[in-house]
Amino acid sequence: MMITKLRSWNNLVPNLHQTPQQSNPLASFFCTKTQISPPFSSTPPPSSTTLPDKILTIRDPKISVIPVLEKWVGDGGAIGIRELQSLVYLMKNFRRFNHALQISQWITDRRYFSLSPSDAAIRMDLIHRVHGLEHAENYFNSISSQLKTSNVYGALLCSYVREKSVEKAEAIMQEMRKMGIANTSFPYNVLINLYAQIGQHDKIDLLTQEMKMKGIPQDIYTIRNLCAAYVAKTDIFGLEKILKRIEGSELKADWRIYSIAASGYLSAGLETKALSMLKKMEEKIPSNNNKSAFEFLLALYERTGRKDELYRVWSTFKPLIRQTLVPYALMITSLVKLDDIEGAERIFQEWESKCTEYDFRVLNRLLVAYCRKGLLDKAESVVNQAVVGRTPYASTWSVLATGYAEHGCMSKAVEMLKKAMLVGRQDWRPKCDILEACLDYLEEQGDAETMEEIIRLCKSSGMVAKELYYRLLRTSIAGGKSVLSILEQMKMDGFSVDEEVDKILGTKTNL
Repeated sequence: MMITKLRSWNNLVPNLHQTPQQSNPLASFFCTKTQISPPFSSTPPPSSTTLPDKILTIRDPKISVIPVLEKWVGDGGAIGIRELQSLVYLMKNFRRFNHALQISQWITDRRYFSLSPSDAAIRMDLIHRVHGLEHAENYFNSISSQLKTSNVYGALLCSYVREKSVEKAEAIMQEMRKMGIANTSFPYNVLINLYAQIGQHDKIDLLTQEMKMKGIPQDIYTIRNLCAAYVAKTDIFGLEKILKRIEGSELKADWRIYSIAASGYLSAGLETKALSMLKKMEEKIPSNNNKSAFEFLLALYERTGRKDELYRVWSTFKPLIRQTLVPYALMITSLVKLDDIEGAERIFQEWESKCTEYDFRVLNRLLVAYCRKGLLDKAESVVNQAVVGRTPYASTWSVLATGYAEHGCMSKAVEMLKKAMLVGRQDWRPKCDILEACLDYLEEQGDAETMEEIIRLCKSSGMVAKELYYRLLRTSIAGGKSVLSILEQMKMDGFSVDEEVDKILGTKTNL
């Protein structure tokens, strides 16, 4: 029994964050540049870490940070509106939207501070991310007219763009025009982003003409979005026209623009021009803030297939950044794609020797390579070494399960799937294809006992379905086992006997 090829091995490896080569160029670089407050400056109680440190230790989004805030205040910690605003920004930048929203609401509910329009805009954005568009719209309709400034309208526009809701985005933009608050590049940048994503490039030209007619200057974000839009439709002439224009203007290109251009040239098969853009990109990377640029460089050089350049970039920029796991994971993936397994192993070993907190997602990148190559014993061996004294992620065992299944080792695949389900969080779900392959195997083997064990694990993850019981009934009947307890369990789980069950039971001699 062998599982068919997965749609994508990348689906098995949870993102540390979305890697550059997987990103839509426009979505990757589109930015609205929100002003962040100064560094946190609240006064901590004696012998205590700072409040941000305490909150950052809570990584599970389901755990509220409100008790930490309440205890901080109760212990005499000073905290003002600017510190709280900084904390909201901090959580948002870490993509911990639920915690950011909790803090935003605590500002008014418990500290009784008034919201500014920018606070309201951020809260609406967080409500959309956490609860969905309808809740964000309800919030917009509930706030006072004094708060509905260009910031708040802009946040609502961004929500519509995120949902690709063209009619609503265009309607709110028209309302902004009527109110006279569509007078900066921001809303135009947002709509350019939307039209590029949905392929309506003719509307982008109309927007740029409108900006010119109204005397609204294009900023660096407009240029990025326009470049990315040309890349999205493989319009190299349009891209080069933008590049030529900015090189002779006061608006200087940054590394992001050259990264977009390099990606466009690579997609068009123009490697020489792409390499030229990458050299310019390197020249523009600031020495004090280069982590994102470093990651994009690795991804783009991997696309060129030039392993020597990949190693050069790694050696040049790695010493300039903190030892973080994302570049290591990305470098491992890049080397694997270039069929340099030994190099990927060296990078992993370097990370493993230096890491202060073990993250199995880095290991997973190497495991995928081993499994693709059929090096299953090696994959399981490195996992067994890594789990000593540590609890692995469910995804780690899931990668092994998929590897074994693809190479026909179904008994090992079932073993690894069970391990994954045992350590998985409550909301973790195995991939449908590997679960189906394992259940198919158990049904063929007549192994009702192991199948029942997996179904119990599925139930604990909240994913029980009637089809699972169909399988268990068929397997038990084929093995000559009584199915009374199964039927009773089905009833307890809310599943009634239907035509399919009657068909499986047949003469009901196994009751």
